[in-house]
Amino acid sequence: MSVRILALVGSLRAGSHNRQLAEAAVKHAPEGVEVVLQEGLADVPFYNEDIDVEGNVPAAAATLRAAAGQADALLLFSPEYNGTIPAVLKNAIDWLSRPHGAGALSGKPVAVVGTAYGQYGGVWAQDEARKAVTIAGGTVVEEAKLSIPGSVIRFAETHPADDTEVVEGLTKVIQQLTQATPAAA
Repeated sequence: MSVRILALVGSLRAGSHNRQLAEAAVKHAPEGVEVVLQEGLADVPFYNEDIDVEGNVPAAAATLRAAAGQADALLLFSPEYNGTIPAVLKNAIDWLSRPHGAGALSGKPVAVVGTAYGQYGGVWAQDEARKAVTIAGGTVVEEAKLSIPGSVIRFAETHPADDTEVVEGLTKVIQQLTQATPAAA
């Protein structure tokens, strides 16, 4: 039985180092684990209860919820924007938190990783993402962490998928996340 992990990237930029990090996770997922990169987060409207109406949920939000519902776990890739979580990632968490107590995040193992330009690799944003996921009903796998500082310099000429240290760190996080899934029990 394989474990399906849904990857959500908090940066919309095509050349984003966090997107590249997610691509590395897809490429280097261990045998028996499928990491699926969710596209279309830019198309998900800001969460608003007025448009979150059963049978009339915006298509992009419904697609996101369905993908999360089919996943055994989620892996969030968060850059740091002004010391906190990017709006696109927070919005995805908001949509996945509903309906309250029964959203697609409810009870799912979640890990948060990322890279940022600064010397700490985006830990503030990652901590904020973990907090939001916990409140939204997800189960944060606390030991599954990876913060890569100096992204602009580190990945100027090397894709994260070709950085041995990064691949080892990602593989460890994916294994920790996989072990937290009901499929691994």
